[in-house]
Amino acid sequence: MTELRLVAGVDCSTQATKVLVCEAETGAVVREGRAPHPDATQVDPAEWWKAWEIASDGLLDGVQAIAVGGQQHGMVLLDDSGEVVHPAVLWNDTSSADATTELIAELGGAEAWAEAIGSVPVPSFTVTKLRWIRDEAARADADAVRREAARRAAAVVLPHDWMTHRLAADRRGIEGITTDRGDASGTGWWSAATNSYRTDLVELAFGRQLALPRVAGPAEVVGETAFGAAIAAGTGDNAAAALGLDLQPGDVAVSLGTSGTAFARSANPTADPTGLVAGFADATGEYLPLVCTLNAARVMSATANMLGLDLAEFDEAAITSPGSDGLVLLPFLDGERTPDLPHSTGLIYGLTRATMQPATMARAAVEGLLCGLADAVDALRAQGLPVHRLLLLGGGARSRAVQALAPALLGAEVVLPEPAEYVALGAARQAAWALTGELPTWPVPVGKPEPAITLDATKLRANYEQVLTNTRPLLSHPYNR
Repeated sequence: MTELRLVAGVDCSTQATKVLVCEAETGAVVREGRAPHPDATQVDPAEWWKAWEIASDGLLDGVQAIAVGGQQHGMVLLDDSGEVVHPAVLWNDTSSADATTELIAELGGAEAWAEAIGSVPVPSFTVTKLRWIRDEAARADADAVRREAARRAAAVVLPHDWMTHRLAADRRGIEGITTDRGDASGTGWWSAATNSYRTDLVELAFGRQLALPRVAGPAEVVGETAFGAAIAAGTGDNAAAALGLDLQPGDVAVSLGTSGTAFARSANPTADPTGLVAGFADATGEYLPLVCTLNAARVMSATANMLGLDLAEFDEAAITSPGSDGLVLLPFLDGERTPDLPHSTGLIYGLTRATMQPATMARAAVEGLLCGLADAVDALRAQGLPVHRLLLLGGGARSRAVQALAPALLGAEVVLPEPAEYVALGAARQAAWALTGELPTWPVPVGKPEPAITLDATKLRANYEQVLTNTRPLLSHPYNR
């Protein structure tokens, strides 16, 4: 009997570390573990390692290869010896909003950035966080930790880069740190179209050069763990999810987690001067144009909490409501990335005695969430990408109301991949690729979504856009924050 080959995939996400051990040929999950991360937008990377040790405990016997899929954009600053000099500033930290505006202007505007790297920076991008910490360290009343961090910084890497290097048994300082195309394309200083760094943009942001990780090939082995497993290149979380889902041409993944994302594989690079579509790379050597919103599943949980409902009650209210009756919710509860309103708040428009009902409010919350994601899907269409099938993912995709309303509002057939840790699965699939030299085909089971609800999507989306247009000057008014 042939011994099964095992590989491991790690998802080092915003909220937790998840580990899957899979059969290399079939993708069948044989073991899994999870451990939480601190709930913060700036985190000591040592917490990720602690979570990895807990999540992987007892799982790794027989594992022959491993890869890490990590949260994109997070800034990890290291000194010459490889020591972390400042808490990692995560993608969802919007402190760099002003720095973003400055950087866009300094290079010559949005079109100049789109031409340079295929994307227009938003506050989540690593390049904006570099400028932010430089400016914070230069303040007359600067925090001593930030001032010392800016002085000592010798290299800047991403969460998955740091975890991958930390796994290597022979790591030495910052020597030999690697990244991949998928994650590098979210920094703001690497171009997916040219497959090269723009080191001048690092200097523009930070005022001096920093060491950058080598960009490894998609199936490359970049090291070996202390337990003897090959270490694959790893990638960013969205590129790993695309691998786990085995996205095909015409597929668009729409994820409703902490953030909302819509992304698709493309054979060609994109460069959207509007800034809506980030021109990322994928983990296979192709491209992964992506649109991200800051607000997704938590829009529903927050509205449910406001209404005094649990999530099941909220979902039932939303799906059984006859409609929102003109009530519009702009769901920018944590600021927003798409549209670019980092300091905004949410807004409810159309309150009357008739609409101030739990079911109407629940329905408006789901519609507002989906209208924002519909704008994201339309932005991909505007880049010439076909949209034949929408794969709904994430905790928010379990909502019956989301499943029922999505086909009309997003404008395509909706399918429901069975719940799984697709980032960790994608990382494991990459590990199998590195181990065997061939990218395996793993099945992606698909469940049946809730039957679609017929509604006037054109009218709903027009109402949403009209309220957004009319109230946009108010959304970022100083009294909102």
